[in-house]
Amino acid sequence: MTDKKTFMQKFDDFQPSKALWAWTTIGAVVGTVLIGFIWGGWVTGNTAKTMAYDAGRDSRATLASNMCIDNFLAGPDAAGQLAALKKESSWSRDSLIEKAGWTTFPGDSKPVPGAADLCAEHLVAVELSADMPAKASEGTGTMKPGATIPN
Repeated sequence: MTDKKTFMQKFDDFQPSKALWAWTTIGAVVGTVLIGFIWGGWVTGNTAKTMAYDAGRDSRATLASNMCIDNFLAGPDAAGQLAALKKESSWSRDSLIEKAGWTTFPGDSKPVPGAADLCAEHLVAVELSADMPAKASEGTGTMKPGATIPN
C-alpha cells in the first residue's frame, strides 16, 4: 500500500520554524502598512495637522466670503457698487473689497486671507434684477462692516 498523505494530513503535520513565523509576521506588518498608506488613506501626524489647518483656513475664508456677499448685496446701491466692481480688473477687485471691510470679521483688524478673492469671484458672477437689492436686505440678520457683537 502506498503511504500517500492527504492535504489535510500534511497540513496537520506541518511544524513551521520560529524563523518562518517571524518572517511571516514581518511580511504581514509591512504589507498592512503599505496598503494602509497607499490605498487606505492613512496619513502621518504632520500631514493630518497640515490638512486640519488648511481646512480651517479655507472654511474661515468661505464664511467671510459668504458674509461679504450677503452684506454687499444687502448694502445701499448694491447694483451700482456691483457694476463698479465688475468694471475693475480681476486682480484689483479683491483689494477693493478688503478696503471696504467686507471680509474683516468684527473685532479683527485684518481681513481674512483668501476671502476677498472668493467674494469678488462670486459677486462678479451675480446678475442683479431690479428688485434683488430690496429682497437681499429684508430680514437677513447680517452684520455690517465695523459692527460689533454685543456681549
